[in-house]
Amino acid sequence: MEDDLYRIFKLIDQHRLGHALDALENVMLTDTKSGGLDQLMEVKTDYGLMMQYWQNGFNDAQRGEVYDRLLQRLYTIAANVDVSRRNRSTHFWIALEHHPWLKRNDWSAATVCRLLEDFTASEALLGLEQPHVAGQKKRELYAKHEELMKCVFAYVVTAPQWTDGEAVAFQKMLLSPTVAVIDQQLMVSAVMLSAMLTFDVRKFKVLLEVYRQATVEEVRQRALVGWVMCLDERKAALYAGIQPLIDEVLSDEQCCRDLVELQMQMVYCRNAERDNREIQDKIIPDMMRGSNIKLTQHGLVEMDEDSLEDILHPEKSERDMEQMEQSMSRMADMQKQGVDIYFSGFSQMKRLPFFGFPANWFVPFYAQHPSISTIWENTRGKRFLRFVTEAGAFCDSDKYSLVMAFEKVVEHLPANMLEMIEKGEADPMPIGGEIDREEQSQPAYIRRMYLQNLYRFFMLYPDRSEFVNPFARRQAFFMTKPMMCGGQMQTHLTEMASFLMKRDYDAEALKVIENSVLTAPSPDYCLLRGTLLQRSQEGKAAQVLEWFARAVEMEQGNERALAGYARAAFNCQRYDEALATYMKLLEMKPESKSYMLNAAICLTNLHRNDEAEKVLFKLNYLYPDDMQVSSVLAWVLTLVGKYEQAETLFQQLNAGGKPRLSDILNHGYCYWLAGKTRQAIDCFRLFKHGEGNEDYDLEKEFMVTEVELLAAHDICEVDIRMMLDAVR
Repeated sequence: MEDDLYRIFKLIDQHRLGHALDALENVMLTDTKSGGLDQLMEVKTDYGLMMQYWQNGFNDAQRGEVYDRLLQRLYTIAANVDVSRRNRSTHFWIALEHHPWLKRNDWSAATVCRLLEDFTASEALLGLEQPHVAGQKKRELYAKHEELMKCVFAYVVTAPQWTDGEAVAFQKMLLSPTVAVIDQQLMVSAVMLSAMLTFDVRKFKVLLEVYRQATVEEVRQRALVGWVMCLDERKAALYAGIQPLIDEVLSDEQCCRDLVELQMQMVYCRNAERDNREIQDKIIPDMMRGSNIKLTQHGLVEMDEDSLEDILHPEKSERDMEQMEQSMSRMADMQKQGVDIYFSGFSQMKRLPFFGFPANWFVPFYAQHPSISTIWENTRGKRFLRFVTEAGAFCDSDKYSLVMAFEKVVEHLPANMLEMIEKGEADPMPIGGEIDREEQSQPAYIRRMYLQNLYRFFMLYPDRSEFVNPFARRQAFFMTKPMMCGGQMQTHLTEMASFLMKRDYDAEALKVIENSVLTAPSPDYCLLRGTLLQRSQEGKAAQVLEWFARAVEMEQGNERALAGYARAAFNCQRYDEALATYMKLLEMKPESKSYMLNAAICLTNLHRNDEAEKVLFKLNYLYPDDMQVSSVLAWVLTLVGKYEQAETLFQQLNAGGKPRLSDILNHGYCYWLAGKTRQAIDCFRLFKHGEGNEDYDLEKEFMVTEVELLAAHDICEVDIRMMLDAVR
């Protein structure tokens, strides 16, 4: 968005009507192509009258509502300027806006509705034709209709703010039984894209109502994704009626469940590239090792099952087969969880000419589509193609890719394999397993496939930068918005935050959990909130301690709560409380290395070094190769004056590899306290110039952090100053 319009929208968000009016007037006077100046003058006149009545002392009880309506009218004008500018900004938008007008001059809602209903009627009449006549007519009808839908898609995406009449008309079309379901799905996507680019309250409401009223699940799920993705909280705040509508949706438990699943599915989409690296690097190689099919430059080749390798090493063949089965099960499990297992494999196929027009990324898969109908009907390996597209968990976009690339793919299949499939003697098994019809009809599955369509568009479409990417981190986590967390959704916030935290989205998880207004939070809620605050860089130690304390109070024997409380108490420097809690934990798990080590560290901070030494010697005996145990033990030995033993451990810790900077620093202290000043200088110098440690404040380290330790060993300020000069 251009800077001047951005400032205007920001002023409108701040409800600064007068400033926004003046700024928009300046823009429109210099940009006459946008239109709408007359409407702006009407708003300015109405606001002037309102100001005049107010200045004259008239008390108007409706003043607030009138002011809000003026803001809404002003936003509509500014939004239309935004759309007009965008449609003139690049070759992409110029071509997209002009596309429908090159075909006809009337794209009113009534005309669009008539054209769509005519297609449905014509399609039904084809059933009355003779087969040899119907085939040709069908191809002509679908070709003409495909071009129509491209125009409708382009018209809706580039449309300005809808009027009430347009909103009513399009809502009827999207719910009408006389409009093809495929057309309705494509139009829902177009409405979503348009409202994502520039928020339109009427388009938002249409999508919300279609979600609530649609009886066709494919349309309903697209509408759900649509209204969620185009919701702009700042713009929605201009319209008092939006929050009650959302609250009404959130009062329904099933709707809340849909939204929770949608948020989780969006996270899985965001992680598609990471998941596919695991698939490509680990799972696929294991599957190929266990198969008797070898991938060569000439295609797939079936290997001889009686090879010499199988005779000499039959156990290897069994292990490979077992590994392949495990890999296939792993793929199937990932797919059931919601992982997009096909993204990487189909990415290269999105360069086909079919994907040059944006509508084709959103059109549901249907065999009569003019781009694939000939391949679908005439290709060798037809049964293979139909089984794979029907049984595999492929989104619509990938199905089109598969069909269009299939003529080349089929050439590389082993001849005997293809023959068996065509005769019905074997069925090809899609990677990830077969998905039965019942599961494919479930809302969660339908929604997941649509999200994968969207993810491919926003990640792979050549002109994707022209759109707002809903999978970008700032847009993807709609559950962080307070508007989305009322009603029954309150009971799902802990589950949602936990899901996000497990996938390393701590900041988003914390925002979700902070939207809770429950008066009696559960132990899980307190534990989760404490954990998120603890992991947050901005988390305050006292707040963290309070949440863990509440969790412990509710469940005295909850190990996770006690462990969190102990760590929080330590961070608050309440070492006695931390130690007492770790001792309770050790009663529950006497051999826990972590609890023993943390208890020892608490003892050192309480200056009970002799006790800490005993614990650490036990740990060192049990875990002689544990570097962390050795590190703490070396430091404690330094504190109790056993310098030779400490030096031996530090030398082991710092020998070879990449030693930890903290061990180098503590080694320096060990030398210094032992009177080995030159060796101490070398260690401190190495620490000071360690990677990423150049700005470390050694003066603060010596004069504040460890000043008591140094003073106890008769190291005075002059000694410290000379050490700092020597290290420099």
